[in-house]
Amino acid sequence: MPMPKRLTRRRAGYTLIEIIIVMTIISILISIAVPVYQKVVLRTKETVLRNNLFTLRTVIDEYTYDKQKGPQSLEDLVQAGYLRQIPEDPLTGSSTTWKIIMEDALTSVNQTEPGIYDVRSGSDKTSLEGTPYAEW
Repeated sequence: MPMPKRLTRRRAGYTLIEIIIVMTIISILISIAVPVYQKVVLRTKETVLRNNLFTLRTVIDEYTYDKQKGPQSLEDLVQAGYLRQIPEDPLTGSSTTWKIIMEDALTSVNQTEPGIYDVRSGSDKTSLEGTPYAEW
């Protein structure tokens, strides 16, 4: 005796419960991954900032040693060939937001024309370690 067609038919697709369980698992994984990803991106920006600050400070020192006076602006470093371009502050996304610190006239090499002594980030945010980027 042949089986009725109704009983031999296989079910196709997923049930609603299976789909809800899969969506719940995916949302839990995303909720864990997004904060970790954001922290990795911020750490990368901090590393680029440290590298850019090190480069700028080194070039300022070389310029001051070679010219016997500090640069008057960061653009002087580009015009003198010490840099191809002013690096971008990764936290502000601009190369014009650097905070420059001018040396005192009494401590400068050429006391008549004080120049740039140091450079810092123009960001007002705080690092993952708790220190403001503007103090690096």
